[in-house]
Parts: sequence; C-alpha cells; structure tokens
Amino acid sequence: MAVSGLSQQASAGDAQLPGYSEGAQVVRVEGRRNQVDQISGVIYSQIRSMRAVRQLRMSLLVPRTNDKKPAIVYFPGGGFTTADHEKYFEMRSALAAAGFVVAAAEYRVVPDRFPALVQDGKAAVRYLRAHAAEYGIDPARIGVLGDSAGGYLSQMVGVTNGEKVFDKGDHLDQSSDVQAAVTLYGISNLLNIGEGFSPAVQLMHQSPAVTEALLVNGPAFRDFAGASISADPAKALAASPIGHLGADEPPFLIMHGTADTLVSPVQSKQLFEALRAKGNKAVYVLVEGAGHGDLPWFQQPVIDRVVAWFKATLGGPIAGAGGKTDPRSDL
Repeated sequence: MAVSGLSQQASAGDAQLPGYSEGAQVVRVEGRRNQVDQISGVIYSQIRSMRAVRQLRMSLLVPRTNDKKPAIVYFPGGGFTTADHEKYFEMRSALAAAGFVVAAAEYRVVPDRFPALVQDGKAAVRYLRAHAAEYGIDPARIGVLGDSAGGYLSQMVGVTNGEKVFDKGDHLDQSSDVQAAVTLYGISNLLNIGEGFSPAVQLMHQSPAVTEALLVNGPAFRDFAGASISADPAKALAASPIGHLGADEPPFLIMHGTADTLVSPVQSKQLFEALRAKGNKAVYVLVEGAGHGDLPWFQQPVIDRVVAWFKATLGGPIAGAGGKTDPRSDL
C-alpha cells in the first residue's frame, strides 16, 4: 500500500526496529505537512458602554513554523444579524495549510448600526498587526475575506484604507489598511441589493424592516417610525463600498454565483466595473449555477482559486524569518 507521504513496504531491517514483533506492520511517514494550531476565544476588541464592556472574539489558525507568514481575516456572512465567525472551516483550513495565519472575527450586527461593524473589521486587522510577532505574521501582508454580509465588510475594510474615521478602539498605533480583499457573493451597494430580481423582492428591499435599512437607519423606536434604505440615498451610499471607491484600492477578487436569489449578482458586477474604471486591480469570477452560500462554495475548485489568488497577491511565507519555535511544541 502506498499513500502520499506514507509507505508500508517491507524492509529487511524491520526486525531491528525498536518494538518490532513478527507480523507488525511498519509504516514510514514523511513529514511534509506543517502542523496548524487553533487558538479560540481570542479577545481582539472591547466595546465599552455606560454599564457594560462587550468583548469581540476571533479564532486563529496558525501554522506551526518559524516563517514570517501573510495573514487573512475572515468575516462571516449572516444577513447583518449574525456573525458566526467559526464557520467556513473548509476555506480557512485550506488557507492555513497554504501557510497563512487565518483569523476568523465576529463583529457587531443589527441592532448595532453602521459604522460599528466596519470599526470592528478594522480593529481585527489592527489586532493582528499589534500581535504580529506573537503569531509570526508579516504585518505588511494582511488580506481580508468575507461571504455575503461578510463580503460587504471585507469590501468596506478594503476600500476605506486610509480613512481614519473608522479607526476606533484599541491598538490605534497600528494601521488598519489591508493589502488584498476577497468578497464572495458580497454586497457593494445597499441601495440595490435586489437589482434584477422580481418586483416583489425589490419592494421588500424598500421596507424599513429589511436588514440593510436597520443597519443604516436603526429600528422604529419612540418618535422614529423607521426608514427605508432609500429614504436617504446619500447616507446609504456612504455606508456602501461603492461610496468609498478611489484610485488606490488594494487588489480585489470578486466571486458571485449566477443563481444567487438572495444577493443580486449585479452587486459584484457593479463593484468590478467601478474598481476597473478607477484603474484598480480586480478579478471577477462568476460561478455558474451557484446560489447563495450553497454547496458549490465549499468545493475544491472555488477554495483553490481563492487560495491561489491570495498566494499570488500577498506572496507566501518567508522561511525562517518569523521568530522562535516553542521548544515544547511537541508536547
């Protein structure tokens, strides 16, 4: 039997091996793959209010090497109402196996209003830079990745490089700029999430109760009756990635499914065209027949494409430049 990195071929010297017994199977394994450590429950930001301190968490996948490693922050989707940051393990583990430090970060959602989630996304980036030596991160090479509402956040963190107004909280001595951004079926313009869908769907997006309206305007309360996302287009645009595009954005990989019935593929089309119109680097991939967060997004061709793009854009680990290896690491 032969498996990649493993063999069970008989050898004349097997009888001399410590612990050998007649009939024992001897397996020889080559150490080609680095270990990856998972560190959960990391507090990357503390949000202080009058009577409480809210702690925001991230989970880290850290390749156990002494290389200087590029890092990725993953923001989960959840319709602006949840941020289950430990999902999409298939993608995160593939990136870690390729040598990236991968942080999956939760963020504030509705009823917290914009720009709370953008502040959180940028705080996660600053945390990684502040702790770069601890995790073997190259602070000059940090990218972001998100799906759906997380794709929106990935876009916002990318297109607001240099906009200090969103830098709030801890580690303000660190930059929140990123060098690469990936958005999977993300939202680029809160004003037209249902563009191209049926009139009934587009009418639903004009409800003051839809999540993008709650994100920007908040819920009805006391003397405020609520407001649709289009009630103040300038305000909605300022809360949208499209509203922040300039001529010096980080490289983008944009992916969307042609069968998405929740977030219109027009969202990715307009982002791609706007980035290119301003001279930015952008790659746009349509996944034929894929819906919104369904099984095609968990398959190897999609995962491999994202990993390859990050490797080409940020580069790989720099051997031996990331600090010391814990001598107790094999315990």
